[in-house]
Amino acid sequence: MAVSPMHDVAVVGAGSWGTALAIHLARKGLDVGLWGRDAAQVAAMAAEGRNARYLPDCPFPPGLHPETDLEALVGRARRVLLAVPSGGFRETLARIAPGLGPGGLVWATKGLDEASTRWLHQLAQEILPVTVPWGVASGPSFAGEVARGLPTALTLASPDADFAEAARDWLAGGTLRVYTSDDVVGVQLGGAFKNVLAIAAGVSDGLGFGANARAALITRGLAELMRLGEAAGARSETLMGLSGVGDLVLTCTDDQSRNRRLGLALGRGQSREAAMAAIGQAVEGARTARMAVAKADELGVDMPICQRVYRILYEDLPPTRAVEELLSRDPKPEF
Repeated sequence: MAVSPMHDVAVVGAGSWGTALAIHLARKGLDVGLWGRDAAQVAAMAAEGRNARYLPDCPFPPGLHPETDLEALVGRARRVLLAVPSGGFRETLARIAPGLGPGGLVWATKGLDEASTRWLHQLAQEILPVTVPWGVASGPSFAGEVARGLPTALTLASPDADFAEAARDWLAGGTLRVYTSDDVVGVQLGGAFKNVLAIAAGVSDGLGFGANARAALITRGLAELMRLGEAAGARSETLMGLSGVGDLVLTCTDDQSRNRRLGLALGRGQSREAAMAAIGQAVEGARTARMAVAKADELGVDMPICQRVYRILYEDLPPTRAVEELLSRDPKPEF
């Protein structure tokens, strides 16, 4: 029996983001294995040479190989890029951990662990062998634009500076620029909680409140991120960078954002269930809203916008009433 070839990179997660990153890496000339949990979808991708469900207009370059055997794929890969939704991060990480080698792991998952409200790097520190270096990539990046080769910039954070530089070198190239950082908490915080604020911006626009209100929400949302970051030990310059304000502006202002589209639907009177069914993909901000409230309580941080998003989603607070509550808060200095 022939031995399956080694892959330069295994991309774990065949949603829109994982597929886009796999396309980018294969376009660079790397040999890429792409794993998806839906065997029928993987077979269709292999037959059609594209991900018809998520990125139908982005054909696969040579060297991109859809696969269904996760453990075998990881065992044959020099490096692994994990791009599953946050709800599947813990389980998938535990599955692949025994097969990871010294080439290390980068994840592009945005969110926290739902069961414990912990940062994903805390799970990685528990689950991964100490010999496996790791990092997290985040920043303003719509999957479709990355897949089409449009210019994009990300931040890659790792406590290991040598690994961050090595991972940057295989991830970056072409139209994707990658900056390195050691602020793991800050990069994750911006990537996770901006999704909640994008829902808020969508609600405001769905209610027809205009550009002034959207700008105010983005700015005061950034203030909430900065307060939470200070309490969590993140650096302010990280939250003013690509993975903070960059990603916040992107997701709050463009309808490619599923989180913004959820907010638009809520502002126009749709239920959460109907809106999410119409979107048809994971909306990370809906899950993260619960954790935003929990983190704010845990760290003693005031996050009124995130709290109202949570109440709209899970306590049936009418969006118009949420706005009234925000506007009627006691006056205070801006800084």
